[in-house]
Amino acid sequence: MANEVARSNDWLTDPFFGDMGRQFFNGFMPERAVLNDRVLKTDIKETDKAYVAKVDVPGIDKKDIQLHYQNNVLSISVKKDDFTDHEDSEGNLLMSERNYGQMSRSYRLPNVDEQNIDAQYADGVLTINLPKLTSQPDNSHHIEIK
Repeated sequence: MANEVARSNDWLTDPFFGDMGRQFFNGFMPERAVLNDRVLKTDIKETDKAYVAKVDVPGIDKKDIQLHYQNNVLSISVKKDDFTDHEDSEGNLLMSERNYGQMSRSYRLPNVDEQNIDAQYADGVLTINLPKLTSQPDNSHHIEIK
């Protein structure tokens, strides 16, 4: 009974309201599975000397990861093509899981020494070290009043 009450409160999973809700809210509220699978989960730590970003990219080949830093923005994009079919002993397809596509995220991280950014990939985690510039460039321009 408690499970039925809990399920009735989630109107997006109801067969009638779910389809209507998804059509109505399409683009505003992505489905849970899509949201969880299609986002690059990232932790960014800032210290006095650097930013350290850790990005979960399990199952992604290193060659399918692209990193760019330009105009104070770190951009990460990954491409995944994964096809796994499960057949029984007679060759009948029992289940097919296909995950593919591209994901990307960008982070504004100012004052980075672009020449010394480095990245490592191990055990499904991409770690990017972005050292900060030791001195801030002086962008101020004194204007003499005449």
